[in-house]
Amino acid sequence: METTNLSLSDCVMLVMDRYLADLQDEAPSNLHALIMDEVERALLANTLQHCSGQRGMAAQWLGINRNTLRKKLQAYGLDI
Repeated sequence: METTNLSLSDCVMLVMDRYLADLQDEAPSNLHALIMDEVERALLANTLQHCSGQRGMAAQWLGINRNTLRKKLQAYGLDI
């Protein structure tokens, strides 16, 4: 998928369109929670990777408290 000139919102819409198309005639359930969990997990993992595992820096980039980051990492099984 070429995303060079797309906004983050456009990228999410493209992926959602693909996901919903893959469901065919099956109605999604709990879509908000599913999307938010997937996006937050990816956001945390990617930010932590770009910060070379430095949680303090990752928390600062994310604009959240370091303890909040720690709890979220544990909740997603990303606690390293």
